[in-house]
Amino acid sequence: MDLIATGLGALLSTTIDVVPIVAFIFAFQLLVIRRRIKNFRRIAGGLVLTVLGLTLFLLGLDQALFPLGRMMAEQLTDPAFMADGHGPPGAGGGAGYLWVYAFALTIGFSTTIAEPALLAVAVKANETSAGAIGVWGLRVAVAIGAAIGVGLGAYRIISGAPLHYFVIAGYVIVVIQTAWAPKLVIPLAYDSGGVTTSTVTVPIVTALGLGLAGAVPGRSPLTDGFGMVAVTCLFPIITVLGYAQISMLRSRSRRTRSKDQSEIPVEEIR
Repeated sequence: MDLIATGLGALLSTTIDVVPIVAFIFAFQLLVIRRRIKNFRRIAGGLVLTVLGLTLFLLGLDQALFPLGRMMAEQLTDPAFMADGHGPPGAGGGAGYLWVYAFALTIGFSTTIAEPALLAVAVKANETSAGAIGVWGLRVAVAIGAAIGVGLGAYRIISGAPLHYFVIAGYVIVVIQTAWAPKLVIPLAYDSGGVTTSTVTVPIVTALGLGLAGAVPGRSPLTDGFGMVAVTCLFPIITVLGYAQISMLRSRSRRTRSKDQSEIPVEEIR
């Protein structure tokens, strides 16, 4: 019964949020453009499915993903687990919060690989570039950056370091890379940071940050738990620009070797 009541409440809340947007679009179509709405039944059915999908998604966040993130953070920072050879020096072990960082890196990589928005961008980039940008190459580059971002976000929460240190240092690297990266890849790299933080990654990363901030002594979920998403969407820009720069250097190296071989006399080749 509690789940049904929660679901109905989420459905009502989602409907209230969606109705103003739909009303504005319909009013603009009828009053400003002054044209009849085509395929009204299909649009109405799509809106119903959108409301239901958002309701189920929000319900899943509240019932599964957020509790899962808190549970994993609490288990990885549990005193008994830390004392069993996994804790920092003085807590029975010497590996520090190694398992927390390992989990953060893994969850950052896996959620980004599964991100539908990233897949869509990678496919379109591959089609637009006539195959020059590989789908899996771009996805893996973005996922590596997101994994680094989540790992550094976990380190920031555990260490208590200020967030702006990581953000400023990251964007300094981005600016330097932008000056030397291939011009055609720069917009794609900047967009890659945005598509990383979408429907799959954001809920899990946010839950992990809040759970970790609530489990680590001396940390506040409000001041320390947030900010991990900002770091997560920054580092994919760095890795995609780096991926493009490495590809450019390899291409130049291949062209140089090909040119050198073409200058060798035929007698020497034989």
